[in-house]
Amino acid sequence: QVQLVESGGGLVQAGGSLRRSCAASGRTISSYGMGWFRQAPGKEREFVAAIKWSGGSTYYADSVKGRFTISRDNAKNMMYLQMNSLKPEDTAVYYCAASPGRLTDPPRRQYEYNYWGQGTQVTVSS
Repeated sequence: QVQLVESGGGLVQAGGSLRRSCAASGRTISSYGMGWFRQAPGKEREFVAAIKWSGGSTYYADSVKGRFTISRDNAKNMMYLQMNSLKPEDTAVYYCAASPGRLTDPPRRQYEYNYWGQGTQVTVSS
């Protein structure tokens, strides 16, 4: 079992930045693909970003490409999401997730993930 705990959410003005962290425990995540998803009020949960188990490649949703950066530190069992140039439409509950198995590509689909954090709110004011 992998337990995931997010931190770094909060309230920020449009154009600002936030850094999300995801701390894993229970098992080392060095062989897990990792990802971020978000769910806005009244909408379904959607993919944001993913990083391959080795950290060698990443993938982003078009809506965040060029503004968000996903990274990981396997030695610390941590994953991060640097969010820059935030927009009001980025307001959502953000979840980190872990996908078992050394997949060739960063996992982008929710069904590829077995473990989820509890989610934390990010609110961007206009």
